[in-house]
Amino acid sequence: MKQPALKLLLALFMPAGDTLIASDRVASDRPNILFLLADDMRPDCISALGNPHIRTPNLDYLVERGLTFTRATCSYPICIVSRAELLTGRHGWEIGVDQNGRVAGTSESVDWAEALRRGGYNTWHVGKWHVSGRPSSRGYDGVAALFGSGGGQYWKEGQVDWKGFPITGYRGWIFQEDDRLIRYPELGIGVTPDISRKFADATISLLKSPQEKPWFCHVNFTAPHDPLFMPPGLSGKYSAENIPLPKNFLPVYPLDHGNFDGRDEALLAWPRTEEAVKDLLRVYYSVIEDMDAQIGRILKSLESSRQLEDTIVIFTSDHGMACGSHGLRGKQNMYEHTINVPFVMAGPNIPEGFQTEAQIYLREVYPTSCELVSVAIPDSVTARSFARSVSEPSTSHHEEIYGYYKDTQRMIRTNDGWKLVHYPKIAEWQLFDLNTDPFETQSLAKSQNETDKNRFESLRSSLSIWRTTQGDPLPSE
Repeated sequence: MKQPALKLLLALFMPAGDTLIASDRVASDRPNILFLLADDMRPDCISALGNPHIRTPNLDYLVERGLTFTRATCSYPICIVSRAELLTGRHGWEIGVDQNGRVAGTSESVDWAEALRRGGYNTWHVGKWHVSGRPSSRGYDGVAALFGSGGGQYWKEGQVDWKGFPITGYRGWIFQEDDRLIRYPELGIGVTPDISRKFADATISLLKSPQEKPWFCHVNFTAPHDPLFMPPGLSGKYSAENIPLPKNFLPVYPLDHGNFDGRDEALLAWPRTEEAVKDLLRVYYSVIEDMDAQIGRILKSLESSRQLEDTIVIFTSDHGMACGSHGLRGKQNMYEHTINVPFVMAGPNIPEGFQTEAQIYLREVYPTSCELVSVAIPDSVTARSFARSVSEPSTSHHEEIYGYYKDTQRMIRTNDGWKLVHYPKIAEWQLFDLNTDPFETQSLAKSQNETDKNRFESLRSSLSIWRTTQGDPLPSE
């Protein structure tokens, strides 16, 4: 590597500011927080949670060492909205999400990192930046390996993914500083096969030295979002022939759910074929395994510096992904493979080796983490802490949870396993009993069974009430 490029690389992976690295460790009665966020990861892609076809030894370790929420939910399955909810602890309509999925933003929110900083934490951001503003304007003391848009002039047309499809995701994204004018094109434009390692290197550079204060490190991976490339060293480790199709695989989705012409759905040719979906999962699993290995390196670094036992580690994703389920490729839907996210937390005072079915929202991580480390939750936060379900995993949290996508989808799911999905643009409904139909293959919305009809009307009423009280900008029927 040429010397100028080496200097840029070192600068990129060092903290921004002089206050982050301390010479001596000072004991704290409050744990550190390491938040690891995947991008587009289905909830069924951790081996220890029942998928024998993928290798995730480090996430398996967190599952064995911690608490898994099997019904953690992203209420709006799009990156920017989900992440905006997560940072603010507020519902999308409260922060200005419009019917086209754009986030107008408000000045009322105190963001997650800012709340922890006010509470005495050093706060750092690593990786993908896909919300408004800059890390420094949203409560982060420093950044490393910040990855965001702004490198369009470096993008070369004609680039393709592993199967030869034109790249549409992360076009022109680039490593940069909090000052977006300082960019590092030498490290690649857009997603590269080794990008998870770059994020891990940056994280380790922040965490390898003891700190004067407890810290919050927010790490945003891009894996396994498209474009997909085979990571270094994983070629041939997965065989498409040995990967089963999703149990709800379909060649074509039967409804116009509001995103048929969207970018995500164009990533897989119509109709979906068994061979194409298996090959997709082969690479998708490989990218997840590589991210898992990089997470392992981060955990090992914490262990070596004797910080792991004092750190709450949280792993999740901004939403899931279809990958051939229901004939869909993308994430713009209300099915379990997409609104559910993997969610594992481990560390001080977290029950070990437990799983809970308590229904939680992703945006509730913010107030929950504050409660767990005794930091005041700002008044702007409307999401509910699920700290009680952490200390008592058998307790429930929400009797119903709700989902929404633009002006084309609304959803309610009950604690006892019933789900109603409404497609207002096409006046269609789907009713699923997840207890007997966990893969959502048989809608009961038009069933003549009295029990099903009563359930439909009850959920429809609850959904209508929620929409009114929440301030749904879509007119009621």
